[in-house]
Amino acid sequence: MVDFGNRLKRMRNQEKLTQQQLADRLGVTKSVVSYYELQERYPSPEILIKLASIFRVSTDYLLGLAHEESVSLSGLTEDDALLVKHLVSHLKSKNAGK
Repeated sequence: MVDFGNRLKRMRNQEKLTQQQLADRLGVTKSVVSYYELQERYPSPEILIKLASIFRVSTDYLLGLAHEESVSLSGLTEDDALLVKHLVSHLKSKNAGK
């Protein structure tokens, strides 16, 4: 669980969630979320799955086993999913020149 706490805190802040709001969604206390972020405790498999769902990432990403974030395209039409893929490709090309 390399850097799990920092990754969790970064994602929580990106979603503009407080520790209390995340705790409420997970069904745990605010102090448990704080312990996770400080890496003093690690989540159970059930909580890990909930975190992955909340932040729309894989459990492998949360655990530091995958180094790239993924974006779920579920719920999008085929045309919308293709549009997102094109946008990602365009942004990667644009940023490769920097």
